[in-house]
Amino acid sequence: MMPGRRDGGAVRARILHVVGARPNFVKMAPIMAAVEEWNASASGDGAAVRFGQSLVHTGQHYDVGMSDVFFRELGLPEPDHYLGVGSGSHAEQTAEVLRRLEPVLLAERPDIVLVVGDVNSTLAAALCAAKLHIAVAHVEAGLRSGDRSMPEELNRLVTDQVADLLFTTFAGANDNLLREGISPARIHFVGNTMIDTLERLRGCAVTVGILEQLAMSRRAFALVTLHRPSNVDDPGRLVLVTEVLQRIAEWLPVVFPVHARTRARLQAAGLLGLLEARPGVVLTEPLGYLDFVGLMSAARLVLTDSGGVQEETTVLGVPCLTMRTTTERPVTVTEGTNRLVDPCDGDAIVAAVVEVLQAGPCAGRRPERWDGHAAQRIVAVLAQWGGSGSRSGGLAGGTGAAV
Repeated sequence: MMPGRRDGGAVRARILHVVGARPNFVKMAPIMAAVEEWNASASGDGAAVRFGQSLVHTGQHYDVGMSDVFFRELGLPEPDHYLGVGSGSHAEQTAEVLRRLEPVLLAERPDIVLVVGDVNSTLAAALCAAKLHIAVAHVEAGLRSGDRSMPEELNRLVTDQVADLLFTTFAGANDNLLREGISPARIHFVGNTMIDTLERLRGCAVTVGILEQLAMSRRAFALVTLHRPSNVDDPGRLVLVTEVLQRIAEWLPVVFPVHARTRARLQAAGLLGLLEARPGVVLTEPLGYLDFVGLMSAARLVLTDSGGVQEETTVLGVPCLTMRTTTERPVTVTEGTNRLVDPCDGDAIVAAVVEVLQAGPCAGRRPERWDGHAAQRIVAVLAQWGGSGSRSGGLAGGTGAAV
């Protein structure tokens, strides 16, 4: 479909946004808000591109209660379509999104499908749109860990190959795409929409009262979040994690919001009760966005395997120890507050924690264009694309261009 439709003199382009997991919600919220801002500013210009937009929630994260909390706190509108895909293997989830999304795309007939991140919903939506000859925009393109054993890495690689517009969060992601043969005209270095949301809501997050609820003091606890299969699906690795958390709790309290997958694995391994009974370890249910950011902002350090947390701690200036040997976000290590620690070496993890506790204030810096305005840059590129009359992605500016 050719981009842009005339509507009363203005070019009207229809965007269909797809989300499937909580990190997607955080990245998508500022984009949808920026589209509305663009429409309001363009309302008096008959020649300007204006957008229609709709939202599809695939239901990949099937905890409806937690999804509702995130939608409410982030200001996302109710989804126009909820696919209810739910849990399953990678193949099952990907296939179900393809099967259930296709009739939505045929009915909606969008000019472009916008996907974010690297979950199964991201890949499936990009494939579904591309096979129907609908343009695809990928937000957070070009991230590479080099580890193809990670399902997310395969999702990133394939999504970027079929996308018409690739929006990157740091300059190194542009280099990755160029090495893979992506045309420079399709690549746009815009910054990080996850940081847009953080900047907008961090003031609210620090006043939500989660520290008081958990009886924690600022800079006097460690925050832990672990969910990747490589860390939680191996019983031996779980034993190591449990031992590490108990050792850390000897020096400062540990707050551990437990992902549903992680809780199930700990329970099956007979380790959940051990952690619940350990003084200094506080287990909670998964938290909403504001509560989690409130805790992250106040933590002495964060121990994680999450990609987004690496980025958020960098901007918040909080030391982050990532229990992985690779990261698709190396800018958080070279410029930010992140450090990789071998998840198979408990002594190394504990030693890294001790180093953080003995060190002074964290001395990272904010990466380029992580300024809270990435979504506006994305919408400006979409407007240029929508008025160009071509779905080839051949936009002015090209690689690294800020719009």
